[in-house]
Amino acid sequence: MRNRAELLALVLLLTSLPAAALKSDRDKPMDIRADASSAFTGEGKATLTGNVVITQGTLEVRADRADISQSESGEVSRAVLTGAPATLAEDLDDGGRLDARAAKIDYDMAGKLVVLTGDAVVAQPQGELRGERITYNLETGRLDAGGPEGGNRVFLRMNPQPKKPAAPAADKPAD
Repeated sequence: MRNRAELLALVLLLTSLPAAALKSDRDKPMDIRADASSAFTGEGKATLTGNVVITQGTLEVRADRADISQSESGEVSRAVLTGAPATLAEDLDDGGRLDARAAKIDYDMAGKLVVLTGDAVVAQPQGELRGERITYNLETGRLDAGGPEGGNRVFLRMNPQPKKPAAPAADKPAD
């Protein structure tokens, strides 16, 4: 029973590690490319289809379709991306990289949340998390995962942490 409690503690620790997305990316221009676009003038919405690629700093999102919403000030506030799968990759403040994929990625820039649904996978240096639904907080780096009630299970892989080199032995003074 003790091993189960220790494993649960490790899982909770890993899923709350502060592996936050590179904060400086939010201050960079956002570039959006696609094969086709339909914009709804005055509504602040656009639909992009075919080879959609969105970049902002180190952030790179790829999808088959993107439904984009803008705030009243004209900034992109949300992107709902679908694909087979849609992908998201971004450098982390700690120097690692986050790679994610799912059938649907709901990227809420204003709320600083990314919700992945449909065979979702998030990989980062600490390990990998899989589930039917994963929520990623862009500010804190917190990952929450789960399937529908009584449905799909969560898979978590914890990578071994690199060992720190031993400190050199100090010279002992002569007696």
